[in-house]
Amino acid sequence: MPDRFNDDEIIVGLDVGTTKVCAVVARKIKRGSSTANSDASARACSRELYAFGDLSAHSVLKEYDLEILGVGEAVSRGLRKGVVINIDATTSSIMEALEDAERKCERSLENVYVGVSGAHIRSFNSHGIVAVDGNEVVQRDIDRVIDAAKAVSVPMDREIIHVLPQEFIVDGEDGIRDPLGMAGVRLEAKVHIVTGAHASAQNIVTCTDRCTLEVDDIVLEQLASSLAVLTEDEKKLGVVLVDIGGGTTDVAIFCDGAIQHSAVIPIGGQHMTNDIAVGLRTPQSEAEEIKRRSGSAHECHIKHGETIEVPSLGTRKTRILSRLILPEILGPRVEEIFELVAREVEKVGLSELLASGVVVTGGSSLLPGLLEVAEETMSVPARLGIPDLGRGRAEAIRNPMYATGVGLVKYGFLDSVTATNVEVKANVYDKVKKRMGAWLQEVF
Repeated sequence: MPDRFNDDEIIVGLDVGTTKVCAVVARKIKRGSSTANSDASARACSRELYAFGDLSAHSVLKEYDLEILGVGEAVSRGLRKGVVINIDATTSSIMEALEDAERKCERSLENVYVGVSGAHIRSFNSHGIVAVDGNEVVQRDIDRVIDAAKAVSVPMDREIIHVLPQEFIVDGEDGIRDPLGMAGVRLEAKVHIVTGAHASAQNIVTCTDRCTLEVDDIVLEQLASSLAVLTEDEKKLGVVLVDIGGGTTDVAIFCDGAIQHSAVIPIGGQHMTNDIAVGLRTPQSEAEEIKRRSGSAHECHIKHGETIEVPSLGTRKTRILSRLILPEILGPRVEEIFELVAREVEKVGLSELLASGVVVTGGSSLLPGLLEVAEETMSVPARLGIPDLGRGRAEAIRNPMYATGVGLVKYGFLDSVTATNVEVKANVYDKVKKRMGAWLQEVF
């Protein structure tokens, strides 16, 4: 396949969250001379390309790697539960994060991959069947069966964001990941389809467009995070990714190497802060500081006799309370989150197939005691998901709060070597305008 890389090509992942906006900047670079390491890394990336429906980029992956150049951050304004509610405020926050990133990496940024989340996200599984044209499965057959699987009725106010292959079936033989070149007369595909509210996608693109940025793709945030923190073995054995952000908790369930279910729970770190503010009768800003400095979801992280200072509302005096009051407040909220996650797992009948347990990431996953509550609630092992690309300024991104941003960069890297993209590309804004025009024609 043609080499579509430049030696210094920049990839930007833009995570527009409820509490923060984060821009992770990386570049594609030539790999080192270690052929063994390059081959191993390329094979790992090729397995990830399965979700993108194209394994033809293996040879190119041998030659290139990703290097982190810098991370830009800004306080998020104008979003609620992952959805834009104020265009000007969101645009301003994105601009601040991008300017911070440009200062740190000393480069001008023009294109971005943007994460999308929020309660408007819906997903479902679909199935397609086609007859193989010849005696052997070719790429055209794979494209046709994917098209057949995604030929479903979608409401006019929604857009398909991703169509992710789960498995292929050739003449009744299931569990096939790459059917290319196989002999057969009937090809089937099982796919996971993710849709989002049309207006929400438009608003995100509008904000980035106002920052003079071109959107290469909009990406489901938990899909991006999975690329950053999950291993191939975890996806094969069965794992639940739980990305706890400020306003929402994103869930993705993997089994047999493919995504089986995704969901968004409208509860996040801000709800924990609100619980502290109400429970301790203290201002929101002070509640957030208490959560960051002393918060814990489980009493096992608190020593006997530890206390906290709690500023009161108005002119009342500051109080000294036992730190044990925090797990009494935060524990039930964290337990609620994982009970809702367990409900999503039960919904798809995979409760007994999660050998790898739960991987928790996102900024709110850093709360002490959270993993213990996850294990007790879901009765499976839990670990913290920390992104690590291992090159460049990698120490800057070794934190769960950057999982989505790093995953978006990795998605962009994989996408750039994939012959067919996963649905929405740089024409997102044009598609939105065309759909709006169709609405107007129907009305008038």
